[in-house]
Amino acid sequence: MLKTSFSKQWMEAGIDEVGRGCLAGPVVAAAVILPPNYKHAELKDSKKLTRKQRERLEDQIKKEALAWAIAEVSPADIDRMNIANASFYAMEKAVALLSVVPEFLIIDGNRFKSTISIPYQCIVKGDNLYLSIAAASVLAKVYRDELMLTLAMDFPYYGWDKNVGYPTRLHREAIQKYGPTVHHRRSFKLLP
Repeated sequence: MLKTSFSKQWMEAGIDEVGRGCLAGPVVAAAVILPPNYKHAELKDSKKLTRKQRERLEDQIKKEALAWAIAEVSPADIDRMNIANASFYAMEKAVALLSVVPEFLIIDGNRFKSTISIPYQCIVKGDNLYLSIAAASVLAKVYRDELMLTLAMDFPYYGWDKNVGYPTRLHREAIQKYGPTVHHRRSFKLLP
C-alpha cells in the first residue's frame, strides 16, 4: 500500500509527468492534492495498471481529490526549450492551475526546476511510494493517451492509437515513409 503523504504537516500536491520519451505529442503533467489520510488499495503507478484500470481510477481521483490539474507543453515548445525544461514547465503549469494552493510539492523523479515559491521534494520512483504522485501519474497518462488516440484519427499511419507517440518500429517506419507531422518533436532523433 502506498503512503498517503510525505509530511502530514503540509497540504501537499503530488506531481508527475508522462511522455518525455515520445517522438510525437506533448509532454503532460498532472498535480493532485488528496484528502488527509486518503487510502486506496488499487491506486499505483500508472505504468502498472491496465488502460481500463487507469480510466476507472481517473474518475475516482477527480471526484475524491481536493484539487487536481493537468497541463501540457507542445512539441514546438519542447523543441524550443528541450524536454527536461518542458517537463518542468508542464509540472509548474499544473501546480499553477490547481484550485487549492498546496503548501508542499512531492515530485516524481530526481530533478525539478521552477519559479514557484512552494517548497518541494523530488522522490525517485515516487509514483510507487505516494498516492498523490500515483494519482497524478494516472491523470497525466489517461489525458495524454486520449489525446494521442484523437490525433491518430487524423494521422493513422504512425500507430499512435497503440504506441501513443513512443518510438516503435512502426512509428519510425511511418516517419521514414510519410515524413514527420506537426506533432513530431523535431529536436528528437526521429529516425535511427
